[in-house]
Formats: sequence, C-alpha cells, structure tokens
Amino acid sequence: MTPIVVLGAGGHGRVVQELIRALGTFEIIGFLDQTAHAPHGDLVAPILGTDQLLPELRKSGLQHAFAAIGSNRVRELLGGKLRELEFIQPPLVHPSAFLAPSAKVQEGALVMARGIVGTNVLLKAHAILNTSAVIDHDGVLESASHVAPGCALAGDVVVGPRTLVGVGTSIRPGIRIGADVIVGAGSAVVDDIEDGACVGGAPARHLRTKNG
Repeated sequence: MTPIVVLGAGGHGRVVQELIRALGTFEIIGFLDQTAHAPHGDLVAPILGTDQLLPELRKSGLQHAFAAIGSNRVRELLGGKLRELEFIQPPLVHPSAFLAPSAKVQEGALVMARGIVGTNVLLKAHAILNTSAVIDHDGVLESASHVAPGCALAGDVVVGPRTLVGVGTSIRPGIRIGADVIVGAGSAVVDDIEDGACVGGAPARHLRTKNG
C-alpha cells in the first residue's frame, strides 16, 4: 500500500482515517497535529509532530499527504503548503459513495460514506461532501467548501470557497452561494447568498455577516 501522512488527528482526522482504511490503497504512517501530545482517540498510527515536519518528511521520500482539518480556512492553508512542497494530495472517495463518471474530484477533496456526486459535478481542491450528502448535476463545490451530512443540493448549485453548508440543509436548483458563508443547520436555501453572510431558517434568511 502507498504510505500517506494525515494532517489532523481530531474528529475529522479520525473520520478520514476510517475512509482511508476502507479504501485499502493507502497506509497511514502517522499524523501531524498542532496538539501533538494530547489524546486523540483510536489512531492507527502515531502522532509524529506538527506540520513543521512536512519538509523533512518530503525530503525523506514521502510523496502523499492529506489535510484532514475541519476548519475550511485552515484546511485550505495546509493544502497550499502541501502543494508548495510538491506532495501528492489524493482525492478520497468512500467506497459506498456514488460518483458519476462525468464528475470530477480535485486534489485533497473528500466524498464521505453514502455521498452522491451527480453528472458533471466538480468538487474543487479540499472540498468536503460529507456523509449521505447529495450534490446533483452540474453543481460546483469551490475550494475548501464543506457540505455537511445529510444535505441535498439540487442541480446547478454553486457553493463558494470556504463556505459551510450546515447539516440537513436543502438548496433549490440554480442557487449561487458566495465565499466564506455559513448556512445554518436545517436551512432551506431558495435565494442566492452574498459573500460572508450567515443565514439560516426555512426559507433561509440573512442573520448577520461573519464579521458582525
């Protein structure tokens, strides 16, 4: 199996660990985490240190790494660092997910268990389609966005960079959601959303901007 290091040993990192084990194509040789000495649950490999070890690992010949951080902005930053160091960041798709033949999943992106990725969908670098979430035809998840478990995105929906779509949200066809948006859990999005907004409810309404 191909050796890989995982950045992040928290809850999301452990979920990614189980996906990697289910794939059976990579062997996790270790984790990198900012709290290297804190307990992190049942890990299959040791915490080697922090991301400061990345240059050394790359020089040692390690080629594959994956940023498994829940924070969209931090995941994007770490993904950029891995790219600069010329790590290969494989897209990870759970064996139980459905990926249409015409769909594309870029580096470091993630499709969790029972996720459905429809015709001509694009998941850009470090995007997450979480457990049992659906994105229908011609949709786009921009870089480092996150669609939480149980969401349903109809056709031709675009989710902007670093945006979080909360658990159980539904989005009608053709909606455009801007960058750095937070959509509250259980929302029904029926109108476009501007950059930096926080929205919630059914139908979703503007609550505030992220900077208050």
